[in-house]
Amino acid sequence: MASKNTKTSKFSWFLNNPVDFTLVIIILILLCLGLIMLLSASSPKSLAEYGTSYQFFVKQLIFAILGLIAMAMISKIDYRFYKRFYKISWIVSIILLALVLVIGKEVNHAKRWIEITTSLSFQPSELVKFLMIVFYAGMLTKNRDELGNFWTGLVKHICMLAPIIVLLLLQPHFSASMVIIGICCIMMVMAGCKLWQFIASGLSIGIPVIIALVIKSPYRLQRVVTFMNPWQDPTDTGWQVIQSLYAIGSGGLFGTGLGEGKQKYLYLPEPHNDFIFSALAEELGFIGCAIVIILFIILIWRGILIAMKAPDMFGSLMAIGITALIGIQVIINIAVVTSSMPATGMPLPFFSYGGTALFILLCEMGVLLNISRASLKN
Repeated sequence: MASKNTKTSKFSWFLNNPVDFTLVIIILILLCLGLIMLLSASSPKSLAEYGTSYQFFVKQLIFAILGLIAMAMISKIDYRFYKRFYKISWIVSIILLALVLVIGKEVNHAKRWIEITTSLSFQPSELVKFLMIVFYAGMLTKNRDELGNFWTGLVKHICMLAPIIVLLLLQPHFSASMVIIGICCIMMVMAGCKLWQFIASGLSIGIPVIIALVIKSPYRLQRVVTFMNPWQDPTDTGWQVIQSLYAIGSGGLFGTGLGEGKQKYLYLPEPHNDFIFSALAEELGFIGCAIVIILFIILIWRGILIAMKAPDMFGSLMAIGITALIGIQVIINIAVVTSSMPATGMPLPFFSYGGTALFILLCEMGVLLNISRASLKN
């Protein structure tokens, strides 16, 4: 009886252990900045389409509030709970990605969304990113003694990832494929797979496959050509990148002022979504961009610290996977809007419009905060 009471007491103490408050503050600041910038960037498009400047903002705000509530609740759930379902995570990922190909809503020649209502759509790939983190954290922990071997380490785990990537490419959703591959590779290296094996495999297989995919799909090849010289076709394929660069360049050091940007007035496509960083650069300038980037760096730093201090391998891999998810998306988004890499549909975490994506992101932050409870305990 005493043993049972002691176990319950320890569990209760763990749940009430303080979280990483630096991480909480950074999350809240990024969320508030994201909502403010979304309101500014989306108002012209919202007014043109719905007759009100607040359509996108109100919807995003609702999901932000729901996400914060979910984050607080999930931060109380012991992260080790997810380990029981790591195999199911892989199966659910396959089902979701297959389902979107069957009943998904087609937008711009791509099936990436499942329509829940006329005003609400769900993008399964956002949930699959987290499910793959859970799956690989569980599988790598279970197979830790085999990770140094080429066949039972690298090849075996890449084979488990292959069906997910194939289903994503059928949508097609190349950017989500890049993110998931990046996350899983980072997790495998951190778990104990040999880095030289990834480098050798990437040079011999990965790069040729990417080149083949680009050549096979005309629109991907066009994006590469546009990236090399966007001014070759400034009124069509190069329009988005050029308008993004105009927005960033006109921001200067301090920006034109919040709400005073011009490119969002139907010049810059998707100013409230994938290219919201361009709108931010125009209105808040270099200083505003630097502050946002520093906030993301602090978030990533706290995530790495949590991973390093986690009491077990599963928690450490979960933390590094969630942190890698944020870091990869931020790097790709900023690289695209600054024309440092070919354009691809990559949202900026906490900033880009997407209610369900923001909700899932905040849930992931709840998991990271829960891991920080155990990290602080140590």
